[in-house]
Amino acid sequence: MTDGFRKWRRSFRYAYEGIKYALDTQRNMKFHFCVAFLVLLAALFARLPKTDILFILLAVTLMIVTELINTAVEKTVDLAMPDRHPLAKIAKDVAAASVLVSAGFAVVVGMIVFYEPIDQLLRESGIRHSQVSAGTIWLLIALVILTVIVIETRFSDKGKLVRPSLLTAVAFSIATVIAIFVSQTIVALLAYTLAALIFIMLYDKKTRPFPALFLGALIGAAVTILALSCLNML
Repeated sequence: MTDGFRKWRRSFRYAYEGIKYALDTQRNMKFHFCVAFLVLLAALFARLPKTDILFILLAVTLMIVTELINTAVEKTVDLAMPDRHPLAKIAKDVAAASVLVSAGFAVVVGMIVFYEPIDQLLRESGIRHSQVSAGTIWLLIALVILTVIVIETRFSDKGKLVRPSLLTAVAFSIATVIAIFVSQTIVALLAYTLAALIFIMLYDKKTRPFPALFLGALIGAAVTILALSCLNML
């Protein structure tokens, strides 16, 4: 009985070390964990039903499991074939394809599950019906750009804050404007999907770390909502 417990504990420790290694060394795993945390937090905030939460947990688990398998395949191929080889490339590409399929499933689940809460939030928002000119929208985007520049020049050079991404700030600001003023929620979701694609593209190109991209997206959405809320109260 004691030997069985020790083997189980040893297996659990090895599995934990595998997860820890993936988080420490794999950029995509860090990204998946951060996104999973934000999605689960949004699910709790939106008070989703049990069935929707189960689908979200399934998508998150599938995403993390496929990324772990992809990491294992990559390391095994590198060990067996250090030099470039067509078969080694195929093995890595197929493993990466499994991650892509699970990511697509997670995106579809997220859009279906969060559609009704987002639709209700937009319908209850009083900003959507306010009359704002096109010039005001351009001034709003300029305000977002100015905010990012001020944060970069005021705080980032002193090491107090990570440099926010200007492109993600503008992308999520525009997506927020579209979400507020369109009458169809699906259009708002598509706008945020395009902004998220810009986010992922910049992350894949390693132009900025994840915190910088996330901070830029947060600044773009927050400044837009606050500014339009102030205009709506005038």
